[in-house]
Amino acid sequence: MPETNEKNMLRTLVSNLPGVTPDRAHALGDLGICTVADLIKHLPSRYETHHGSMTIENADTLLGERERMNELATIETTIVSIKPGWRRGRKSRIEATAEDDTGRLEINWFNQPWVAKSLHPDMHVRLHGTLARHNGTLQMNNPRWEEIKEDDNLELLEGDLKPVYPANEGIASAHIARLIERVLEQSVNEIEDHLPENIRTELVMPTLSRAYSLAHHPTDAEEAKVGKRRIAFDELFLLQLGVMVKRHHRRDVMHAPKLRWDNEIKERIAKRIPFTLTNAQDRVIEEIAGDMATSTPMNRLLQGDVGSGKTIVALHAMLMAITSNAQAAMMAPTELLAEQHFLTITNLLAGSNVTCALLTSSLTASDRKKLIKDISEGSVDIVVGTHALLTDDVVFKSIAIAITDEQHRFGVQQRALLRNKSDDEFAIPHTLVMTATPIPRTLSLTIFGDLDVSTINSMPPGRSPITTKLVQPEDADSVYTYVKSLVEKGQQGYVVVPLVEETESGLKAAIEHAEFLQQGALQGCRVGVVHGRMNSEEREPTMQAFRKGDIDVLVATTVIEVGVDVQNATIMVIEHADRFGLAQLHQLRGRVGRGKLPGVCALIASPTTEDAIQRLEAIVETTDGFRIAEKDLEIRGPGELFGAKQSGIAPFKVARLPRDFDLLRLARVIATSWINRDPSIEESPLLKARLYKAYGKTLGLGDVA
Repeated sequence: MPETNEKNMLRTLVSNLPGVTPDRAHALGDLGICTVADLIKHLPSRYETHHGSMTIENADTLLGERERMNELATIETTIVSIKPGWRRGRKSRIEATAEDDTGRLEINWFNQPWVAKSLHPDMHVRLHGTLARHNGTLQMNNPRWEEIKEDDNLELLEGDLKPVYPANEGIASAHIARLIERVLEQSVNEIEDHLPENIRTELVMPTLSRAYSLAHHPTDAEEAKVGKRRIAFDELFLLQLGVMVKRHHRRDVMHAPKLRWDNEIKERIAKRIPFTLTNAQDRVIEEIAGDMATSTPMNRLLQGDVGSGKTIVALHAMLMAITSNAQAAMMAPTELLAEQHFLTITNLLAGSNVTCALLTSSLTASDRKKLIKDISEGSVDIVVGTHALLTDDVVFKSIAIAITDEQHRFGVQQRALLRNKSDDEFAIPHTLVMTATPIPRTLSLTIFGDLDVSTINSMPPGRSPITTKLVQPEDADSVYTYVKSLVEKGQQGYVVVPLVEETESGLKAAIEHAEFLQQGALQGCRVGVVHGRMNSEEREPTMQAFRKGDIDVLVATTVIEVGVDVQNATIMVIEHADRFGLAQLHQLRGRVGRGKLPGVCALIASPTTEDAIQRLEAIVETTDGFRIAEKDLEIRGPGELFGAKQSGIAPFKVARLPRDFDLLRLARVIATSWINRDPSIEESPLLKARLYKAYGKTLGLGDVA
């Protein structure tokens, strides 16, 4: 494994820097800052232009007759009192009064209870915030603050561009700024650049050391932009380089079984399918079959909206392996989804010679031991399972294809473990990953850049439309009256709640809510409950009863987000819908309208945050999963989507998608060119070291070195 060659200053522990107390060192550690190198990489989140420090009288004059001033003001003053104000649940207010020789200022901090522990009367402070007037009194709300000490020489001048750093209750932005100011000049001079001069010239980018200088200490907004652009490029470039290394290794070094695919096989499979495939399904089946007919390992993503028919496509791939006397595996993130896939596959293959098995953690020790033996001997053709498939004792005799469903629930490493279950060092199965959360165009080149993409862009015939409505909590009774009317017509429905048990005031929990509905609005209806804490033996009788129509309304947590297919279910009620992610809401909505009758999704919520409002507006406006995925990316960013965090891949510190999509494409061009010239990156030891440090483990580059 390559090693980095950081210089002395960059290696220095921040705990050894002057002025860093043990408490501040701990607070810095919580921000991921342990060394000076970490400190330099901790970039400002924004910059502020100041009017210069002023007295309270000056601030009062500046505000004039206005109720509020949006420009930032800086006041040097002294705290004379501080006390907690009101507190309601998680919301709180800290009230303080400050004075100088010219006047009096009231200060409020909302939802920052730690402020009361850090400030005290007689403390001389510098406040940075917006001015307001309330009932004739000068105020500042939620200002940033820093203590002014005798050795403080950071005088703010008119027009200064001041960096604002991500901070926490243990250390303020101003303290971080001071630390960086002390070490910046020496430390950036130690930063070596991994990009050659010809590439920097082509990209019109500064050296890495200059980029960090500009980001921390710009003279104007343009300089800050130039510095951060170079750093953002590096984040994207290293990821692209890692993806390209893996792609090259898989295609040029590894090999997979060549599988048979012809009209005879297609006709045999078609006889097993009780419906006609869509043109989109036929197209992606041919794309997958084309890959699997070669010895180059397939690494393909199959994306399609909820209910688009991905399982049938996956079954074709598995049967292609079996006709070539090999095995197939399918991994799902939950037991419920694994069970659903197993039932679907066994029903379609009933009466055939294909043997299927279900491997989950719910198996008894003896059943598991027998199944593992059967898998290793090759007497099981198709194995459907959960994470239980990833244990070391699960070894296939001849696995030809590994399929991962709902890929955003798994990390890159997990998918690789399933893929690498082969005795031959250079032999791997073909890989197919599936998702009902489509990958936006702006993400397709990130951790998925080594995947070829197949898209099912149409729905099977017979899918009914789904109407989505946002309902205020006070109108929930009318929703349940409607649910009961549908039950009386012979239809079924879901009620989804965010919790298993009541743990937060006002939130409805699965068990309690089911009892409440049974005794009230849904009295006379047959109500069942499932949640994630139930094992399969506890959950399956309820699920079977719901599938058979013996339960009218199923109250559940998000355990039913994927994999439940009950065509008679026409109504989905989601309590506290603002607590769910956009992709989750779309997945849950997809549980209804799967038969001939139209579906209705009622979102019961009173959103208070901007993100929640955006999510709910988006889900009401469209049923298009691709548009929803783009919106979800816009709201949440890539880190939480599609397995990035699960993979251990750190979110970008500077780069932002979709904003930096053009920069991402540029990084991919440079990375591709580099790998074509130097596939092992042997010509640049420093670049290789930084690549392995950033992504060696999470992208599984250890088997490439």
